[in-house]
Amino acid sequence: MGDFVHLHLHTLYSLLDGAIRMKDLMKGIEEKKMTSVAVTDHGNMFGAVDFYKTAKKHGIKPIFGCEAYVAGPKGRGDRSERVSNHLVLLAKDQEGWRNLRYLASMGYTEGHYYHPRIDKELLKKHSKGIFGLTACLGGEVPQLAKRGDMDGARRAALEYKEIFEPGHFFLEIQSNGLADQAIANDALKQLSRDLDIPLAATADSHYVQREDAKAHEILMCIAQGKLYDDPKRMHHDTEELYIKSPAEMIAHFTDVPEAVHNTVLIGEQCNVELELGSTFLPKFQVPERHDDDSYLALLARQGLDRRFLELEKRYPLDRDEYRKRLEMEIQVIKGMGFSGYFLIVQDFINWAKEHGIPVGPGRGSGAGSLVAYALRITDLDPLPYALLFERFLNPERVSMPDFDVDFCQTRRGKVIDYVTEKYGEANVGQIITFGQLSAKSAIKDVGRVLGLTFGECNELTKNIPALMDGKPPTIEKALEADPALQARVAADDRVAEVFRIAKALQGLNRQAGMHAAGVVISDKPLWEYVPLYQPSGEKVLVTQYAKDEVEEAGLVKFDFLGLKTLTVIDDAIAMRNVNHPDEVPISPEVLPLDDEATFEMLTRGDTQGVFQLESSGFTELLKKLKPDRFEDIVAAVALYRPGPLQSGMVDDFIERKHGRQKVTYPHPALEPILRPTYGVIVYQEQVMQISQVLGGYTLGRADLLRRAMGKKKAEEMHRERVGFVEGAIANQVEPKLAAEIFDLMEKFAAYGFNKCV
Repeated sequence: MGDFVHLHLHTLYSLLDGAIRMKDLMKGIEEKKMTSVAVTDHGNMFGAVDFYKTAKKHGIKPIFGCEAYVAGPKGRGDRSERVSNHLVLLAKDQEGWRNLRYLASMGYTEGHYYHPRIDKELLKKHSKGIFGLTACLGGEVPQLAKRGDMDGARRAALEYKEIFEPGHFFLEIQSNGLADQAIANDALKQLSRDLDIPLAATADSHYVQREDAKAHEILMCIAQGKLYDDPKRMHHDTEELYIKSPAEMIAHFTDVPEAVHNTVLIGEQCNVELELGSTFLPKFQVPERHDDDSYLALLARQGLDRRFLELEKRYPLDRDEYRKRLEMEIQVIKGMGFSGYFLIVQDFINWAKEHGIPVGPGRGSGAGSLVAYALRITDLDPLPYALLFERFLNPERVSMPDFDVDFCQTRRGKVIDYVTEKYGEANVGQIITFGQLSAKSAIKDVGRVLGLTFGECNELTKNIPALMDGKPPTIEKALEADPALQARVAADDRVAEVFRIAKALQGLNRQAGMHAAGVVISDKPLWEYVPLYQPSGEKVLVTQYAKDEVEEAGLVKFDFLGLKTLTVIDDAIAMRNVNHPDEVPISPEVLPLDDEATFEMLTRGDTQGVFQLESSGFTELLKKLKPDRFEDIVAAVALYRPGPLQSGMVDDFIERKHGRQKVTYPHPALEPILRPTYGVIVYQEQVMQISQVLGGYTLGRADLLRRAMGKKKAEEMHRERVGFVEGAIANQVEPKLAAEIFDLMEKFAAYGFNKCV
C-alpha cells in the first residue's frame, strides 16, 4: 500500500469546497505512487459510486468515508444552537459501510440544521466497522486542544474512544501550514501519549496541486457570495491543502512517524466492495394463488379483451394477430423477470386515472408494448403504427424497462403520495441532481469574485452557446470558436486571470437539487441500499446518488413527469363539457386522429400552445409539410432536429410527399417499411425492420445493430456489416446492393429517432 494513505480528502461532491475531480484524483494518486485513497466529503457520500468505479478503473483501492458533522450535547434534533463539530468516519468493512450509509442518511433526515448533523448517541449505536478520526480544526478535540483546554480535549477524546471499537479511534494531526494547526498538533501529540490513543496524519486535501490554491479560495468565495479582496470573508490562509506525496507527509512528521504509518494500517483494514448491478423491486401484492407472472398475464389478457371492444368501433382488426403479439410479449416480460415492474406501473397509473388525475397516453419506447396498452399504462395501439416491442424490451440486451409517464402537473404529487402510502414512507424517494459550474457560469462567478462588473461578465459570456455539438461547451472549446474572445483574453491580464481560474473550476458541482421526474420505490427502507439526502426545510427523501448511480446500486427508477399541457387539456375539456351540457361529453381518448380542421389549422401555422409543435421553426416546417394525416405529424416531430434538417432529409421528405420528387426504395422488399415515410428512413424502428427483412436478423439482434450504429463503434460496426451482408446474400440480395443498404442505414441511424415519441 506504500508509505502513506490519504484518509481525509474532499472532492467536487463537497459542494463549492472540494475542487478535486475523480479522474484528477486518480491521476494524482498514481503519480505519487500510492495505491489507495479515501474520500471524505462534507456530511455526504454523494460521490461514492463515481469514486468506486473510477478508482477500480485505475487499479486504486477506494476507502469510503465522510467528514461528519456532530451536534452538541443537546443532540441532533436541537435547533437552538448551530454546533456541528467535524469528525472523519471511514468504513472498515461491509457492516461499517451499512452503518456509515445510515449515519449519513440520518444526518439529513433527522439532524439537518445548517449542516446534516449526527450526534454521539446515534454514532455509538452505529459505530461498528467504522474508524473515527478527530478531523480538522473544526473537530471537537482539536478545537479544545487549540484553545488550551486540555481537560476538555481529554474528556472528549476519551468519550470518542469509548464510542468506537477498540483500536478504531485516532487523533488526527494535519500538515496544512496553519499556525493554529501547529498548536493543535502539539496538543494532540501530548494527548496521544497521555491517553494511549494513536495518531493519524492527514493532509485534508481540497485540491490536486499547490498551484490550485487560489482557484479553491475563489470557489469558496462563490459559495459565500464574497469578493476575493473582502477582508471579512473566510480565508484558508494556506496553500497546503493539496494531494501530498508520502515523502512530503513523512518529512512533515519526522517526530511522530507512527502517525504516517498508521494511515497505512487503517487503509489495509478498510475493504469495502459496492454491490452494483442487482435490482431490488418492491413486492407488488397479488391475489392468492397468483404470482407476479400469472397475475400479469391475467390482467393483460383481460385488458386486451376490453381494448377489443373499444378498437372495433374505430377500425377493423385481426384479434389473432393481437393475441399472438400479446403472448409473445408476456413470455419475454416473464423471462426477463419484469412482471412485477409492469404490475407496479399499471397500478399507480390506473389509480391516477380512477381518481381523475390526467395521465399522458405514453411516450418513449414503452408505447411499443401491447401489454402496456392492454394494462392501460399507454393509450396508443402499437400495431397500426408498426411500433416494435423489441425497441422497448429486448431479451438479447437485458436492461430494465423504463416508462416515461406524464401526469397533470398540479396533481402529480397525489400519485407520489399514493405510492408512498402503498409501499411505505421510508421506501419511496426522489433522486438527487447536481447543478454544475458550466463554462458560462464559471466565467461569470469567477469574474464577479475578482471584481469585474456585471456588464463586463456578460460581455465575456454573451457569445458562448448553451450547446456545441449537442453538449455544453468547455471554456477551451468556446475560446476556439470565438477569435474575438481569444483576443480579449490575450489583451487583458484581468480577463486572462478570470479565464485561467474559470477553466480550473468548470464542471465542479455547485449545488444539489431534485430530479424533475425520477422516483425510486424499494422493498426496504431506502438507506438499506443508498445514503439519503433531504433538502433543508423539506420532508421528502432524496437519494444521495444521482440517476445512473441509483440504478447501478439496484434501485428502480420510475418517471413521474409533471406536464403542464395535460393540465391545460384537462381544464379545456372540463370547460367544454360544462358549457355544452346537452352534448355528449368528450375525452382525449375518443378525439379523432383524422380531423381535417386540425390539419388545416396546423398547415396555417396556428400551433401556439400545441405540445411540441409550437416553436417558430416547427411552425415553418408544418407550413411546408402541409400534414394531412397523423403519421405526418409523427414524422415531423422525428425530423425536426439538427441532423435531419442539415442533411437534407427534411427537404426530401417534403418534396416526396407532395410529388415533386420521385419516391424510390433501395430494394422492393423495403417498400412496406418505407412507404409511410416516402422512402426516407426516418425512424430507428425502420432500421430494425430493414435488418430483419433483408439481413435475416431477429428484432432483438436488430435492436443491437441500431444501438451500435448510434454509438458508431468501428469494431462493432465492422462485425455487424459482415453479418448483415451475409444475411442479405442468403435472402438473394446482391452483395454490392447489400453493402449499399447497410451504408444507407448507418447514415440514417445517426439521425434516426424513436417512432414512439
